[in-house]
Amino acid sequence: MTNTPADEAPTAPIPRAPEIRVLIADDHPMMSTALRTYVDSTRGMRCVGEVRDGKAAVELVAQLMPDVVVMDMHMPGTDGIQATGQIRRMFDTVAVLAVTTFSTERYVIPALRAGAGGYIVKDAEPEEIIEAIRQVHDGLAPFSPSVARELMLSVKDDPAQVESMLRRYPELPRIPERELQGLKLLASGRSNAEIAAEMVVSEATVKAYMGRLMQRLGVRDRVQLIIRATELGLVEPALD
Repeated sequence: MTNTPADEAPTAPIPRAPEIRVLIADDHPMMSTALRTYVDSTRGMRCVGEVRDGKAAVELVAQLMPDVVVMDMHMPGTDGIQATGQIRRMFDTVAVLAVTTFSTERYVIPALRAGAGGYIVKDAEPEEIIEAIRQVHDGLAPFSPSVARELMLSVKDDPAQVESMLRRYPELPRIPERELQGLKLLASGRSNAEIAAEMVVSEATVKAYMGRLMQRLGVRDRVQLIIRATELGLVEPALD
């Protein structure tokens, strides 16, 4: 007997990936509008709000609980660094992407130490900004090797913090050799794809390594993983 269309089992709908909900914090209306346009024109992404200062950003995060905050570092009143620290302390599931006019690393390190998951400069191409939002949302760390090195140097220049961390870890956690290799490549500014190619493994394996490393060292994201590993002497800033 030949099945008719009425006899056929209904086709299950293909599940849609959840939208990345983005809050934009920037005191320049033109830049904020441009960022909103980039986000809203990208499939799988939606801008849920815009604010003009850090205090308003913290308040709106509490109301909307976005996935990612695109945070300008230089705003009146509560600046982006202060707001980033408050958001990350209060809402650890909300990722922050630092946006700055300056590409000089010294403007970015305080934001990363406050909890930003990565940074990008304002004159980046729209597709670069969108990719950085995706990476921060996925727990990756979009920044250059030179920024990774400056971040590690800033940690080593803070002896009190390092001593405090070593007191918490009188014995270093045991880290398997392959995970340590991946950690050192991460600290040199390599992306998942670059780490996978150098270690001759899949990107899924690299993600698994990083997940286990974050568990072993008690951190939530890759920026904090680099900071903690530097404090414990597991990685060193590269000379180049």
